[in-house]
Amino acid sequence: MVENLFRGLGIALVTPFTSSGEIDYPALGNLVEYQLANGADFFCILATTGETPCLSSEEKVAIKQFVVEKVAERVPILMGCGGNNTAALIEEIRDADFSGIDGILSVCPYYNKPSQEGLYRHFMKVAEISPLPVVLYNVPGRTGVNLKAETTVRLATDAANIVAIKEASGNLEQVDQIIKNKPSGFDVLSGDDALTFSMVASGAAGAISVIGNALPKEVSRMIRLEFSGEYEPARRIHHMFTELYSLLFVDGNPAGVKALLSEMGLIENELRLPLVPTRIATMQQMADILRKVRL
Repeated sequence: MVENLFRGLGIALVTPFTSSGEIDYPALGNLVEYQLANGADFFCILATTGETPCLSSEEKVAIKQFVVEKVAERVPILMGCGGNNTAALIEEIRDADFSGIDGILSVCPYYNKPSQEGLYRHFMKVAEISPLPVVLYNVPGRTGVNLKAETTVRLATDAANIVAIKEASGNLEQVDQIIKNKPSGFDVLSGDDALTFSMVASGAAGAISVIGNALPKEVSRMIRLEFSGEYEPARRIHHMFTELYSLLFVDGNPAGVKALLSEMGLIENELRLPLVPTRIATMQQMADILRKVRL
């Protein structure tokens, strides 16, 4: 099996925008440096939290090149590359410039709701054509279909370059089944900040985190404490953010984390339609929690 480079704290990187709606590259560069200085182990770019559906093809290329140059090989970079038309996705992967990228994150096909056999065949085609390691992404709340534990294990067993899964099903029993039955070398990553503590305690290799955009130091420390078996101090960090986990997503992602980053003075609180900024009441609640955390 190909080695999985994506362990520890992965940042599901946001795309900052200016008040005029353009990509804010200075803010993006500052974010990357801030996260690297505070414990980020890898980046995940051009995925859900990056508002990728609202970026043009040219903007995606520019963001990829910018982040690759800014990171300068200090940590691995995972890039979103998924879709619900297998043939079109294969062409996209075949034609893509993956220079500076260490793996692709491929989401379950959305909207058309394939069977488990359809999911298996889709991802086997992706693995067959991909020049890089593949991380599966299971997020039924967005795609409308759940990649079941037995299908994940089947894929991990049959494709040497499928190295991990970002699990955001919210089903800890399913996560446990994957961890119990997976082949050696295949890793599970938390795709749900509220469950990262529990998933790492059960054997997950880390997280691709939304809250890590704003609080990388704290999330990184929690994961590292768990890796070393120090669960009580890790649990205290987890409990500091219990309310914040919910608030970050109540008005949609990445509206919540962008509001938090704006409150910290790191980016403008700007999104692209159809997404809109989080409600003022939600933002005030998050600001109150942030002040307590930072005391």
